[in-house]
Amino acid sequence: MTLKDKVAIITGGGGGIGSATAELYASKGAKVVIADFNEQAGKKAEERIRNQGGEATFYKVDVSDLEDVHNLVNFAVEKYGSLDVMFNNAGIDIHKPFLEYDRESYQRVLDVNQHGVFYGMQAAAKKMVELGKKGVIINTSSIYAYVVAPGSFAYHISKSAVKIMVTSAALELAPYGIRVVGIAPAGVNTGILDDYRKQGIMDIIEGAQMSNKLIEPEEIAQTVAFLGSEESSAINGSIVKVDDGALGFKFRFEHN
Repeated sequence: MTLKDKVAIITGGGGGIGSATAELYASKGAKVVIADFNEQAGKKAEERIRNQGGEATFYKVDVSDLEDVHNLVNFAVEKYGSLDVMFNNAGIDIHKPFLEYDRESYQRVLDVNQHGVFYGMQAAAKKMVELGKKGVIINTSSIYAYVVAPGSFAYHISKSAVKIMVTSAALELAPYGIRVVGIAPAGVNTGILDDYRKQGIMDIIEGAQMSNKLIEPEEIAQTVAFLGSEESSAINGSIVKVDDGALGFKFRFEHN
């Protein structure tokens, strides 16, 4: 996959899918800006990449703050001279029953998962147009943009919004040669599943996938690397389901 010398911003880059993607991009020769609100995690991710001989810089960002996101994009271009890939990956989930969901929790999830993605998309697109770059914008949606589960009302809304944002932005940015794509992971082995771990229901989450186990962040990173490369040039306006078949069946049938 052709990523050598590309400049990529990865939000939520301090952990999970974000850090795995940052490491993979750097290993393939990309220059990576690790953007995260968690300064400790972000700096550790930067250190790991540098120790492996890669090029990475941490930048603390609150993706729910429009000005902060524009400053992030400007920083990346000032640091590395360009912007080829914007991976809007930062996301949260506040797990509560629908009748107990409060305004603050609802707004916070949408601010990060939905509005933060819009801010990142637009800031990156404006900079790419300014630079004359035919870049790629990649957004993290979820299989929960297609199906629902108890306790994740705001998460469903935000990830559904990301799904249609991909298609809409791809249409408007196509004349500039900018591709917009998304991924829809299923159960990934990251901290966002901690509430389910505390409830002792991880067997249900794992059993929703054909391999009967969680997907590792490094597996998702491989798809993100492909989408950011020139080899995926025919993929535009689409959501790639990296779900280990979770959306493909309702009941599991075990074969002896």
